[in-house]
Amino acid sequence: MKFPRIAVVASLTILLAPFVFAQGAQVAFGDLQHDTSLPVEVSADQLKIDQADGTATFRGSVIIGQGEMRLTAGIVRVEYSSVDGQATGDISRLFAAGGVTLVNGAAAAEAQEAEYSIDTGTIIMTGNVILAQGENALSSERMVIDLSTGSASMEGRVRTILQTGGN
Repeated sequence: MKFPRIAVVASLTILLAPFVFAQGAQVAFGDLQHDTSLPVEVSADQLKIDQADGTATFRGSVIIGQGEMRLTAGIVRVEYSSVDGQATGDISRLFAAGGVTLVNGAAAAEAQEAEYSIDTGTIIMTGNVILAQGENALSSERMVIDLSTGSASMEGRVRTILQTGGN
């Protein structure tokens, strides 16, 4: 049986309409703006401190909290700010790897790795990023979150399924 060309194209368009394929997308992240000046709480199975390079490495079921935001990972390396080569005790950056999950309000994201720059209030998640917000989900290779505005940018073959509200 032969199908008219227009019918086949229309059918494919209807089937593929819910999928969005793009190189980048702007999305909201969480229900609120985040205060990066809040204290950072960390719990883990192990801690190794390296005075020489001013880092602390947490391993095993790492949970980091700052206000309403939570980050979990297998390993997190904390870098401290320094002045004239001396560590100040203030955290400047966090590097997380191994099953990274970030939750802020109603939004949750997963990735292979994440870097949180405290000073700029920016989190960069890389490697099979999945962002879930209610019934909607997006995936990409990289997501940059601006905590001061509560927005995120997804880059690298963004994919989503949009809910139409129909049954």
